[in-house]
Amino acid sequence: MQKDCSLHTRARGDAVSCKKREDYLEWSEYFMAVAFLSAQRSKDPNSQVGACIVNPENKIVGIGYNGMPNGCSDDILPWARTASDKLDTKYMYVCHAELNAILNKNSADVKGCTMYVALFPCNECAKLIIQSGISKVTYMSDKYRDMPEMKASKLMLDMAGVQCSKFIPKNKTITIDFESINKSGSCLEISPSASTTLA
Repeated sequence: MQKDCSLHTRARGDAVSCKKREDYLEWSEYFMAVAFLSAQRSKDPNSQVGACIVNPENKIVGIGYNGMPNGCSDDILPWARTASDKLDTKYMYVCHAELNAILNKNSADVKGCTMYVALFPCNECAKLIIQSGISKVTYMSDKYRDMPEMKASKLMLDMAGVQCSKFIPKNKTITIDFESINKSGSCLEISPSASTTLA
């Protein structure tokens, strides 16, 4: 039986239960949700990717999303995935979410940190992750696993001792409904998951 907390009593003197909420977000879901929310800042019409770097104390020290370099207009540079001239594709210019998260860090370094990211990092991002000292990568999707870049990435990350794990969500959806928040004051809607994967 739960004990009443002597520090929490109503004005009339009766005890108030101190039981906490049970449907709060776990740390891993929170950080992955931050990565996905950050991805919504991307101007890329085809792929929106976000990354969130967290230190061992569960504090966010870096956030990034895929986009054009600072000072390079995303209204002028191309967003195409294919073109007759490779210079007319986004791949020549876009900075990946992992790169931006590392460069946007608000701490001296990210050694020993964990990166939460939507997609398994490519080989170029793997190099940055390794060189920066990040020790763990938690990713949502590995849909490009058969590409040479991804195979090279996995090889390097494994050789460097970076732990990589697929994110398994506890909840099916996490919804932020600003209109409902304004009306009811409720901050978040969480739907329990019937499966271990997100659509």
